[in-house]
Amino acid sequence: MTPHPGRLSPRDVVRTASVGLRARPLRAALSALGIAIGTAAIVAILGLSSSSQAGLLAEIDRLGTNLLTVEAGQRLTGGEARLPLEAPARIGRLTGVHRAAHTGLLKDTNVYRSPLVPEANSGGLQVRAASLDLPVVLGTSVAHGRWLNAGTARVPVTVLGSAAARRLGVDRVRPGQRIWLGERWFAVVGMLTPSPLAPEVDSSALVGYPAAERYLGYVAVARGAQHPGPPSTIHVRTATGREAATQALLAPTANPFAPNEVNVSQPSDALTARAAAAGAFDSLFLGLGVVAVIVGAVGVANIMVISVLERRSEIGLRRALGATKGQIRTQFLGEATLLGLLGGVVGVLAGVAATVVYAGTKGWAVVVPVEAWAGGIAAALLIGAIAGLVPAVRASRMPPTVALRTA
Repeated sequence: MTPHPGRLSPRDVVRTASVGLRARPLRAALSALGIAIGTAAIVAILGLSSSSQAGLLAEIDRLGTNLLTVEAGQRLTGGEARLPLEAPARIGRLTGVHRAAHTGLLKDTNVYRSPLVPEANSGGLQVRAASLDLPVVLGTSVAHGRWLNAGTARVPVTVLGSAAARRLGVDRVRPGQRIWLGERWFAVVGMLTPSPLAPEVDSSALVGYPAAERYLGYVAVARGAQHPGPPSTIHVRTATGREAATQALLAPTANPFAPNEVNVSQPSDALTARAAAAGAFDSLFLGLGVVAVIVGAVGVANIMVISVLERRSEIGLRRALGATKGQIRTQFLGEATLLGLLGGVVGVLAGVAATVVYAGTKGWAVVVPVEAWAGGIAAALLIGAIAGLVPAVRASRMPPTVALRTA
């Protein structure tokens, strides 16, 4: 079928619109730049947010959602509670518990690079006594050196968490390397990789329980005898699918006489909440991207108004040769829409490129939602059409005699 004689075919619309843009390439490029920047910002933000969440979910899957944490809470009187010395052994006997490891926080012991460092400059680092199976339960590993064993847990040696090593300026384990703990030197024998499920371990210098008792005075009395401890945090690996059932039993098992003084949590929930918080913060940047797109739409509208004024002779000549108001309107509306489309495509490509580069540096999987790039192009098309609507209508209503006389 032949197109309606009063209408331009899609091919003619594209051809005439592109001619108008090619005649003023610099102005067209600057006008499309605003839409491109806004679209790129929106696509990059959504892409980076999705890639970050995908990376976090992959990290959670690797570490497992079956890790539970038991910590000492508060007494009813307001004081700080303590976990019983027997709590780790009791929890280890629960059905559904695969393995349990524990740490004990030495509150009055600080970590320094040397005794010459001022006492107030502790860097927020902590000292923790650690059970020997801690890395296995947390799913972390030794980055440099070695982990504690039955022999080194009894002597003044330490393994640094990843954040603690960074703050102390320790990048690898060297012979004779030492740090100052509790008024004496401790040899550094290892460094751990980051542990997202136990950030307190990352910022700690870890020692064996026997060494903590002998050299740092970390002692608890039970049944008239001294023992190293008590534990302040117990990390529990459960059978997959038994997390909820096991979580309900941990507090009364850890402290049967005061289960209300025990806090039980699932660290993977904290990571998921952190991702949600990051996504909420992204809304601010999405708003800025929308503002940039609107500014770009104003630029498109401005260039189309100026184009109508500058091309009055062209409009008058076309009207005199028989072009209808609809054809004039379609021509200028097509120019504005094509301008928006070009800005949208360039913006999507720039946003995807930014996502690929940044996600690659973080080791994330690159995820660009369909809603991001498809929505970006659709929004750019719509904005271009809206921005060009008024100038197009204005051009179509210009009488040919007036247009030719004022040219």
